[in-house]
Amino acid sequence: MILKTTIALSLHPMNTQRILLIIAAALFLGISITGGSGCANIIPPAGGPRDSVAPILLKASPLDSTLNFQGTRITFTFDEYVELQNVQQELLISPTPKYPPIVDYRLNTVTIRIKDSIEANTTYTYDFGNAIKDINEGNVYKNFKYTLSTGPYLDSLEFRGNVILAETGKIDTTLIVMLHSDPTDSAVVLSKPRYVTKLDNKGNFVFRNLPPRTYYVYALKDDNNTRRYFDDKNLFAFADSAVLISPSTQSVTLYAYANPAAQTASPRTAAPGQPIGRPRGGNQPDRRLRFITSLVGEQQDLLGNFTMSFEQPLRSFDSTKVSLRMDTTFTPVTGYSIVKDSTNKNLVMTNTWKENTVYHLILDKDFAEDSTGKKLLKSDTLTFGTKKLSDYGKLKIKFRNLDMAKNPVLQFLISGTITKSIPLAGPDLSVPLFFPGEYELRILFDENRNGKWDPGVFFKEHKQPELTKPIDRKIIIRPNWDNEFEIAL
Repeated sequence: MILKTTIALSLHPMNTQRILLIIAAALFLGISITGGSGCANIIPPAGGPRDSVAPILLKASPLDSTLNFQGTRITFTFDEYVELQNVQQELLISPTPKYPPIVDYRLNTVTIRIKDSIEANTTYTYDFGNAIKDINEGNVYKNFKYTLSTGPYLDSLEFRGNVILAETGKIDTTLIVMLHSDPTDSAVVLSKPRYVTKLDNKGNFVFRNLPPRTYYVYALKDDNNTRRYFDDKNLFAFADSAVLISPSTQSVTLYAYANPAAQTASPRTAAPGQPIGRPRGGNQPDRRLRFITSLVGEQQDLLGNFTMSFEQPLRSFDSTKVSLRMDTTFTPVTGYSIVKDSTNKNLVMTNTWKENTVYHLILDKDFAEDSTGKKLLKSDTLTFGTKKLSDYGKLKIKFRNLDMAKNPVLQFLISGTITKSIPLAGPDLSVPLFFPGEYELRILFDENRNGKWDPGVFFKEHKQPELTKPIDRKIIIRPNWDNEFEIAL
């Protein structure tokens, strides 16, 4: 009856088209929600695109670049709910406050509550880095900086530079750069810096909103967020002289270095040596002296030393109870030497190896004893061969623009590890035998001519580290081949 009445009321010519559209829509909806069995078949709405937009700052209270600030609270309001991540590491405040502020978030706001007494006539910068992100998708509000002044103007001077790793010539973007106003060396240990900034992805840094004062510049690997230089095994760099901040201040390059930690020598290519003796039965402790050798596939490199590396330092070693022989005739070899290194865990044999030759290293059971009293259970012989000359390639490199006054040393690297260093006597290098492989190259400027890179010394001496220059190309040494290259520096 209701349907009839509705239709009757709608028979006016102007409403006829509307009625037909309503009926068609009803039929369409009926088809969409009913199946052959008459049950509802609900079709969920299609999902929209993923939110990839970072939060948008709607308001800062007080406004950015505010002057004569005397408050204790700063609030940022965003267009969506946000949260903070790693704020202790990401947030840099300059000048560095004595007491860090309380920074928290709630819904779509981030609040800074200042605990320290702010300095008069000072420009403060809050660099959040990548600390702020939205809650739903984790989109980061990148490199957010906020500035205010407690005086009548904003400091506007800038200071720029970059940091390079002295040993490799590469960069480490995790370092921070610090400005100290205290000229004493101890300031980097005892005091927090006046200003701090981070490196960009190219190793560059910039300080903004600085006053016209004199500062001492340092860079530091600061994993513990202390802003202090406690450990000389951490990367550190210093400028040679103080920097007066002014409109004409020149950029500086800092060379970071770390004093290498004492490491136990161990050949990278070492393969397990054969255990000497047989294990004893029962629960008796294993008293065998164990070691590994530098052999690769039971072959000795013609250009290298033979090394035996032990699990424990050696208490005693008798070189007269070691004998090197060769060929099937076991002919004694003369002119070789075998000595312990400074760790007492490695025996290094130096010899002029013959190509494609079988050698036998005869070890008396009493030739060595480690600090736990382990010795060989019986005398034994290690048999190995040497490589062929055809396993190596000839190498010739001609350098252009090589500065010989800096005592250049050519370093060959595989996977970042130095495999060979050659002091250069001139622009042309010729090596009759070179181990095949793909090598990175770099030039070490060896000031003291000791053939290796030396770190800097900051305290008292203020000695900068030796520098290296990476060569922007790799070379491939092929076996049994004349490998010739020309390299412009």
